[in-house]
Amino acid sequence: MLRLFLLLSIAFFTISPTIGQIPSSENLIVIVLDGMRWQEVFAGADSTLIDNPSFTRNKKRVRSRFWDEDPKIRREKLFPFFWKTIAHSGQLYGNRWLQSNVNVHNPYQLTYPGFSEMLTGYVNPEITSNQLVINKSNNVLEMINREKGFEGKVALFATSDLFPFLMDKKNSKVYVNADSDSLLPDSPESRLLNEMQRLTAKPTTERPDLLTYFAAREYVKNYKPRVLYLALGETDAFAHNGNYDQYLETALAEDNMIKSFWTMVQSIPQYKDKTTLLITCDHGRGDMVKQQWTSHGPDITGSGEIWIAAMGPLTKGYGEMKGHPGIHQEQLAATMAAVLGLSYKPVTHVAASPIKLIYSSK
Repeated sequence: MLRLFLLLSIAFFTISPTIGQIPSSENLIVIVLDGMRWQEVFAGADSTLIDNPSFTRNKKRVRSRFWDEDPKIRREKLFPFFWKTIAHSGQLYGNRWLQSNVNVHNPYQLTYPGFSEMLTGYVNPEITSNQLVINKSNNVLEMINREKGFEGKVALFATSDLFPFLMDKKNSKVYVNADSDSLLPDSPESRLLNEMQRLTAKPTTERPDLLTYFAAREYVKNYKPRVLYLALGETDAFAHNGNYDQYLETALAEDNMIKSFWTMVQSIPQYKDKTTLLITCDHGRGDMVKQQWTSHGPDITGSGEIWIAAMGPLTKGYGEMKGHPGIHQEQLAATMAAVLGLSYKPVTHVAASPIKLIYSSK
């Protein structure tokens, strides 16, 4: 009986082909901007925060780079790739002024619970804080990596040191490169990145996002993964520091990184017109009380409000979404599988359903 149970567990601990197989994207890139508020994504820089010397050190420079009376122009100054490319070819969810509501489901509204919800597809009752504990729940990246054609083709790069715990790195088959991990292969580019990482001062206490980004780029060039998950952290770090200047500069820099990354993958035959791009955040931040924009958590209104951007061969170019049923962060795990033509069915829990509009017009 025990042997039968183990065999059944192995059989179900997988991702199965989607019933009524839909056309699929061959590759998936997921990029997360930690703690990036939806307010700036959809309306650009906030004048109240720009004009507050406690948060903005160089008001004149910030206004010259990011301000306009028209919120549509402001948001394009801050996120040009989002609004010039994704808004025309893909979908953007989370503009609550247009009744496009995207929320986390976990009540903690913190970084680790958010990433856990995103990758496992449910609210793990054991992940209630940012304490670095092993996440024992199945996650979608691990399960995609078990699927035929994806073995050894799933990779995760992150600025934060929480991901080896979230992914249970010691027992994971997914390639995980986080915080201080060095990069393979032994090439001049990799050696340079490793040396830069060794010498950096780590102003936010973690690996700079730029190095995480270039490490991921180098990995894609050398190994051609079918699934890449890239988690950047400096937007959250600078917000916690109350540095609105650098929060905005980082948002723009990371929009430029995403554009550059997308341009690169579109130049590689394996990825060109065969790749879905998902971009999101792990939690929101305060806004109702402006001084609370630096923080997030269950006691700060707005901390559960997030956003999603999507673009790819299956994603209809609806642009800025409005008036749709509410979406939760936990739906992203099944959505990641669905765009690849797979169905996410973990053993340890019941996962939320995917966001069908992202991969189907029905």
